[in-house]
Amino acid sequence: MSDTITDHTAENPAPRVKRSHVAAWAMWDWGSAAFNAVMITFVFGTYLASDAFGADDRGTSWLAAGNAVAGVIIALTAPVIGQRADRDGRRSLWLGVNTALVILTTAACFFVEPEESFLLLGVILLSAGNVFFEFAEVQYNAMMVKISTPSTIGRISGLGWGAGYLGGIFLLLLVYVGFIGGDAHWFGITDDDAMNIRVVALFAALWFLVFALPVVIVMRRRKDPAEPEEPRVSRVSIAQSYRQLLGTIANLWKHERNTFWFLVSSAVFRDGVGAVFAYGAILGTTVYGVDPGDILFFGIGANVVAAAGAFLGGLFDDKFGPKRIIVVSLLGLLVSATIVFVQDGTLAFWIWGLFLCFFVGPVQSSSRAFLGRLTNQETAGEIYGLYATTGRSVSFLTPALIALFVGFSGESRMMVPAIILVLIAGLILLWPVSDPKTSTKEHVRM
Repeated sequence: MSDTITDHTAENPAPRVKRSHVAAWAMWDWGSAAFNAVMITFVFGTYLASDAFGADDRGTSWLAAGNAVAGVIIALTAPVIGQRADRDGRRSLWLGVNTALVILTTAACFFVEPEESFLLLGVILLSAGNVFFEFAEVQYNAMMVKISTPSTIGRISGLGWGAGYLGGIFLLLLVYVGFIGGDAHWFGITDDDAMNIRVVALFAALWFLVFALPVVIVMRRRKDPAEPEEPRVSRVSIAQSYRQLLGTIANLWKHERNTFWFLVSSAVFRDGVGAVFAYGAILGTTVYGVDPGDILFFGIGANVVAAAGAFLGGLFDDKFGPKRIIVVSLLGLLVSATIVFVQDGTLAFWIWGLFLCFFVGPVQSSSRAFLGRLTNQETAGEIYGLYATTGRSVSFLTPALIALFVGFSGESRMMVPAIILVLIAGLILLWPVSDPKTSTKEHVRM
């Protein structure tokens, strides 16, 4: 494997967690809010969905289609990219490279002017950013096992997700005060040609750059004499990498069926969960009458409750096991989404939309911790890469359903039942999976 990681088996006691490494690791999540919260969800995504780029929800459909294409690209390439990063032992390097590509595509969104002819450029940039972001997360998620212990992995995972949400709150406040709210903006920027929105893309790129640097620097410089040298494996061809990937999946099916089905179920329900934030702001502005200038306030509230959910879910994860947290949270999402769909009005969207966001945090943090409890020091890098990448292998599912439902109905409201269907499918697939913390069966791959 490409990383020397904390052994999560009972036979080998884990070393003490280094807080500086945890803090540097969580700062990447804090900085990633620039892309997830600002670009995808609450500012630039809603900008592309506005009437400036065409009527009849054209922007919404194009964004969904772009995300579907990005999902297919990730499914075809990311598993092997993660595997090859494992082999060459340069996880922090590839985290840095892919993060830099996210930053560049984010900054390039500055050139997307409010005209129909620029819609394709905006969709391509956001979709490409999605691809590079997921490639970066292959490396980032695998690092979590290295900096955690069996008794802290749940709360550390929750800390990372919570830091991301809190970073989103802080950044959205800065963006609103500086570039969106009121008549005067920082640096004398005006609303002409949506310049204030386009400058937000530059601000978001700089934000991510500043907070992504610590983990790349710390993880490249760390040198613990007690740890063995990172193994270097000879390079293989792309075709051989795909054959090895198929072999890994076949091995999971034969010998670790529980891990296999968790990977399948999490790939589905995480796609539905991700859509809650990806399309929530668009739903609020196009269906429930939330003013585009006020959607940032909803974004702030959404990040507050999601952070609380992630922190609490992490604590309960270490106590009760990750599966219980995921199941309860998915049920909460289904109930909240159903009420959102049948209710009308801005107030209903605020109340039940925030309930939706509260349950998103625990699903995300506990899913990552769930797999961390299935790994040991020989397989953690590979299995986390497979988790992150196969999780995106069906990332076209929810966007494709949304594009289909909205395209045929002509109503953005129909994105809600599309999300509900994906969440139900994921819950059904998860139901027979055993929890590695509470089950008496040994699930760690040997």
